[in-house]
Amino acid sequence: MRLPKYFRVKNEILSLIAGLGPGTAVPTERELAERFSTSRTTVRQALTELVIDGRLERTQGRGTFIAQPRLMQVRQLTSFSQDTSDEGRRPGSVVLSIDVRPADTALATHLGVAPGAAVHRVERIRTVADEPIAHEVAHLPGPLPDLAAELALRGSLYRTLREAYGIDLAAVEDLVETTLADPVQAARLEVDPGLPLLLVHRTGWDDAGRVVEWTESVFRGDRFRFVARSRPDRASAGTATSTPG
Repeated sequence: MRLPKYFRVKNEILSLIAGLGPGTAVPTERELAERFSTSRTTVRQALTELVIDGRLERTQGRGTFIAQPRLMQVRQLTSFSQDTSDEGRRPGSVVLSIDVRPADTALATHLGVAPGAAVHRVERIRTVADEPIAHEVAHLPGPLPDLAAELALRGSLYRTLREAYGIDLAAVEDLVETTLADPVQAARLEVDPGLPLLLVHRTGWDDAGRVVEWTESVFRGDRFRFVARSRPDRASAGTATSTPG
């Protein structure tokens, strides 16, 4: 099978950077084109795929560098702060806004409230070691007095809900899609427009089955991967059902 030229160059670059540490600069497109006797267009395509794969990262005005290993987000009943801390990394956030808004029809449906009901909206940039990783907008129903001050005190939204308001998450559902960074998202996350992002819609319920959170987050696809863990239902082990298709 004849491999595309850019794919061969991609593998050559992988061999070139093997063993190099994160943050190491990669030769320029011109230098790589000369090294591999090919066009800069071919090199650019190979580099773009390596950025998407999370092996390289581009910094505007500086160049291309070996990327840090991708962060792993375990989607259970845990928060970004807890998952990141469990990996031995330093989580953080930059609060862009916290306010109360009337729920439109779509948001009211997600949260199970009446249209026009007051909903808290928390918009943040999530960081790891001060590097922007995700843009998050959380919507929270119900009265949450002094939310901004309580969140500033604790940092973690889930910890704030639990300790300040007695709200515990009993179950969550994540819907994960892919999207591309538009200019606004790219500026927020300090990446190039068009970078693949992971778009996550999370719904959280309390023990009584009330929705206590609906959050929309976009994570950098070059820095994140998600792992979903569950336990099999032993009562139904060994059985299978099907539906007409």
